[in-house]
Amino acid sequence: MTFYKYQGAGNDFLIADNRDGLAVLSSADISAICDRRYGVGADGVMLLEQSQNASFMMKYYNSDGSGGMMCGNGGRCIAAFAVDSGVVDGCGCFEFEAADGMHAAAVLSDEGRSKVVRLKMKDVCCVARHDSLCGLAGDTGGYFLDTGTRHFVQFVDDVSAYDVVGRGRMIRFNAAEFQPVGTNVNFVGMADEVLQVRTYEKGVEDETFACGTGIVASCICAYLHGIPANESPDGSVGYDVRALRDRLSVGFVPHGSDVESFSASDVWLTGPAAYVAEIRF
Repeated sequence: MTFYKYQGAGNDFLIADNRDGLAVLSSADISAICDRRYGVGADGVMLLEQSQNASFMMKYYNSDGSGGMMCGNGGRCIAAFAVDSGVVDGCGCFEFEAADGMHAAAVLSDEGRSKVVRLKMKDVCCVARHDSLCGLAGDTGGYFLDTGTRHFVQFVDDVSAYDVVGRGRMIRFNAAEFQPVGTNVNFVGMADEVLQVRTYEKGVEDETFACGTGIVASCICAYLHGIPANESPDGSVGYDVRALRDRLSVGFVPHGSDVESFSASDVWLTGPAAYVAEIRF
């Protein structure tokens, strides 16, 4: 079986063309492949499969084998893979199907191994504000929302020095509000007018270099939190974001000014997607 390793802002994935449907991977298989010591190493696995409604279907699995959710960086990477492998024509916009519905994607620049991909995410509604979390001493609260998967967003003073793993794991496993499924946890700050986002990802159970759905969630919450956005004449707003190493951007059209009535449409995530290697098992 052949996998192709891609990374989107340091979030790395193993992708296989499974349009023939022959690849059947168990949770144990995926966990073993993603192991960074005894396997290839990756934050997740994706299978590109046939779709009756779009150019292809994206099936995403976390490194622990859990699935059934969307991944923003993974979506950009599988779009780049689809162009590289000839599944789609990279000259225009195309659609693919994922666990949370249909997504449009377009390659904005192509330097061979490295691309910049613009990906349309799901519309967002039902943001919940938590002033504090049950059972967590000293918690300052935050926002909970679904951008293709579940995210809790918390604003902190010095995100670069924050204990993302320790605090993220505590919220992910111990905050009663999010059990039994749990949640990804994003910590957000500002530096030089750019949002800084660090994410603890459930399923990986560690901090990842970037999280696409988490960055989208963080930008939407930044707008609700009163952090000034870049405004466009068409009514959309946007933010530039710094992950651990790379830059991304998010744009959306906001509807409503308070948390209870807020929704966002035309949500787009733009960032890098790069081919790394071909791996044959």
